[in-house]
Amino acid sequence: MSKRMLGILSTIVAVTAFPVSAFADDGGAANSVLTVGLDTLFAFLAALLVFFMQAGFALLEAGSVRMKNAGHVAGKTVLTLGIAVLAFWALGFGLAFGNGNGFFGTTGFFLSGEGDAKAFDSLAFSDVALTVKFLFQLSFAAVSLAIACGGMAERAKLSVYIIFGTLFMIFIYPVVAHWVWGGGWLGSLGMQDYAGSAVVHLTGATAALAATLLLKPRLGKYNKDGKPNSIPGHNQVLSVLGVIIIWIGWFGFNPGSALTPLNDSFFGFVALNTNIAAAAGAVAALITSWVIFGKADIPSMLNGTLAAFVAITGACAFVDPWAAVVIGAVAGLITFFTAVWFERAGLDDPVYAFSVHGIAGMWGAVSTGLFGSPALVEKTGVGKAGLFYGGGFEQLGVQVLGLVGVFVFVFAASFIILGAMKLTIGIRVTEEEEMIGLDLSEHGTYGYPEQMKMIADTEDHKSKMSS
Repeated sequence: MSKRMLGILSTIVAVTAFPVSAFADDGGAANSVLTVGLDTLFAFLAALLVFFMQAGFALLEAGSVRMKNAGHVAGKTVLTLGIAVLAFWALGFGLAFGNGNGFFGTTGFFLSGEGDAKAFDSLAFSDVALTVKFLFQLSFAAVSLAIACGGMAERAKLSVYIIFGTLFMIFIYPVVAHWVWGGGWLGSLGMQDYAGSAVVHLTGATAALAATLLLKPRLGKYNKDGKPNSIPGHNQVLSVLGVIIIWIGWFGFNPGSALTPLNDSFFGFVALNTNIAAAAGAVAALITSWVIFGKADIPSMLNGTLAAFVAITGACAFVDPWAAVVIGAVAGLITFFTAVWFERAGLDDPVYAFSVHGIAGMWGAVSTGLFGSPALVEKTGVGKAGLFYGGGFEQLGVQVLGLVGVFVFVFAASFIILGAMKLTIGIRVTEEEEMIGLDLSEHGTYGYPEQMKMIADTEDHKSKMSS
């Protein structure tokens, strides 16, 4: 071993050992400093994992659309992330978690640092630095916006993402977050939503549903008799890689919500439930597609995986592992069938945002009212035990009320905003722009320039030969 390597190892050992001896002398105060430092670092790393999910969404959505729109879909992920950061910093964070009333916060706008801590009583349960709490909550909000924009793929104007994305991050997501997590009315009723089945996923998916209905189906999606045509994505490998990245990122999403690696390592229990639920959803959806289609459908498996993640996100801290497997498997099943049903009913949702994040988010919200374990509910201190554990219908009723309230508010607000935009500036590109692809019409170049040029040259050659 080289002297340089020995020096590095010695430094690491010294840095690691120093706090132990120092804190032994300083007593409880020093131990408290160490605890806060560990919690803050844990929350920061969790926030990074959730931010990394944006890369997964970019790959998943780009792979799920046609080649002529892939660059646009991937690029808008960075655009919406930038919008989310600025809007949530300026107003969204204060509206979501600032001190206020039962519907929205009224303090903490334009966050400037730790000096604003008194404006956020709802976050005082943890000693993690306020700026890191902001980063962590921002990463959740950005995921919700990414979901909302997913249903607009292949036909929405770029300006829609900018305008609607800004308004979503100020007037829609923060309000729902405040209701449940920021001291609002649903939180006071004891709604259980540990990491956001309803707050993050149902909110984003409901906005996507409103957008999908107003945008109308893509050209060529339906025949005159209403029968849907398949418009497969251009690259399943990208989609698979995207889901794997999202899988990794979800370990920041759910376990990270503990905001501490201590507390009997409860985050590890949450991680266990999250992981096995996702596995159950993947297997259940693939087997279901195999039985129904006669072939094992990869997109169905990917959707089942994500749906299971969505469902267990709200329940992961309240249910036992066996229940997590059931919740994940059921999510995979219901997402498969609702995706098929919505498509046949005329809803053209290119990434199945409402089935994967909306329906599964509803199931996740309901599941704690069924499977909530008394011991885990007592440990978290939120709500009451579920129906199957003798808790009666009380918690189930709160969960249903919560998901209905979230859906009605988000759908109405999104439909009004997007409807007003449709009547004034328009929200859909022209038929010609849709035909040539949003890569070229919105950005001036294709994400796959060589392949698209080859296709254009081939079509031009065929046209000349026929004439």
